[in-house]
Amino acid sequence: MVKIILTLLLAISLQTPLLAKGVYQTSKQFVSHAFNGELPKSKALWLSTDDKMIISEIMSHQFNRLRLRYWQQGSETVWVLDEIGKEKPITIGVHIKKSQIIELKVLAFRESRGDEVRHEFFTKQFISATLTKENMLNQHIDGITGATMSVRALTKVARLALWLNNKVKAS
Repeated sequence: MVKIILTLLLAISLQTPLLAKGVYQTSKQFVSHAFNGELPKSKALWLSTDDKMIISEIMSHQFNRLRLRYWQQGSETVWVLDEIGKEKPITIGVHIKKSQIIELKVLAFRESRGDEVRHEFFTKQFISATLTKENMLNQHIDGITGATMSVRALTKVARLALWLNNKVKAS
């Protein structure tokens, strides 16, 4: 009987990393939720060489995209961005109003570990965050043991979305 229980526990523990992966909400659903059921037409923000340099600093790696898609209604913007956790992209939705984060949500998680960042206990830390002059968040984000790379990915995306929102407002 002990061997059966140990075998089952071993089988479950070997499958646990697979449970971290998942699509929790589509981009369309996130945008629609942010705008109270409406789905405005997406816009494109074309990036200059200077923009790419600033984005590369925020993201701590080279950024070569020509444009980024976003949605806007009045003073609100929604950004759906990908950032590598440890090895695979995490898709993150960020809703911004009046230059502060209203909601940040993990839409898809592809890593085998670190998915704790998708839970509200973690993402609610980003609510009301704004960007400082140094392109840093104005509030501290607590980490999660075992999810360091995922925490960094969400923090970088929050900073990027706020910077992009400010860029859209300025143009």
